[in-house]
Amino acid sequence: MFMPAQPSLKGRALRLLSTREHSRAELERKLAVHEEVPGELARVLNELQAKGFISELRVVESVVNRRAARVGTARIRQELQGKGLPPELVHEAVENLRATELARAAAVWRKKFGEPPRDPAERGRQMRFLASRGFGAEVIRRVVSGGAAPDEAGDDMAFSSQISL
Repeated sequence: MFMPAQPSLKGRALRLLSTREHSRAELERKLAVHEEVPGELARVLNELQAKGFISELRVVESVVNRRAARVGTARIRQELQGKGLPPELVHEAVENLRATELARAAAVWRKKFGEPPRDPAERGRQMRFLASRGFGAEVIRRVVSGGAAPDEAGDDMAFSSQISL
């Protein structure tokens, strides 16, 4: 019976990298069980990093581009930290996202609800939904209370309508 040869560590790493960007820490976690010779994994990852196959910056950009339209800054920070990325890269990405958080939260709110809450129970439901997506408390309050309509001039902090409950 023919038994196919197991892929090398480099082959496994390249297969993982072909599906999406992975940080070095992620690759180390996923490939550690396949390392047969001590130090082999570090050598393979060093080689791939030197050739540009592993890039922490591309991982950050990938996560932000893929997730920013649907989730808040807190959720993205958690995801980036979970990938074992350097704290300074995570901090920089989070700071860049803060500038657009209100507009992103408003877009998510509009897609899901589209109209101001009719009663306190509905208000709580809308707020919990946005919180579960990782948006900050102040942003959630402004979106749910203000009807989430940033003015047309592009100022995220001004709303064209305010309602009171």
